[in-house]
Amino acid sequence: MRVLKYRKTAGKRLHARHAINSKRMHLHVSKGDTVRVMRGEDKGKEGKVLRVYLKTGRILIEGVNLVKMHRKARTAEEQSGIREAPAPVHASNVMLLDPKSGEPTRTRARFDTDTTHVERRRTKERVSVKHGEPIPRVR
Repeated sequence: MRVLKYRKTAGKRLHARHAINSKRMHLHVSKGDTVRVMRGEDKGKEGKVLRVYLKTGRILIEGVNLVKMHRKARTAEEQSGIREAPAPVHASNVMLLDPKSGEPTRTRARFDTDTTHVERRRTKERVSVKHGEPIPRVR
């Protein structure tokens, strides 16, 4: 096999491609959060985050952005048909709901210095910008 020594991308072809694919976005919502859609066709709808796609920056919300999918019968007794399933929405189009008031809010990070835990002195928590109350992470 011939070595590509005069080609521009010969030395860095593999490394650059995999570096781009491995990048992950940092999102303000996580799985289990309750969010409200602020932009788009489903504006005003609320739902629970089912899945987070960190590579594309999209999230799957329960009951939002429903699309029709055609399903073919795989066996003789199975019935084919059309089913509805949620499609991912970009994370910039949703806002996290404040658990106390139920209205959309931005989040800020705060380091909680708790003296009861000896091994973990500083814990990071999400805080509502509107009310200053911590927003628990649903795991």
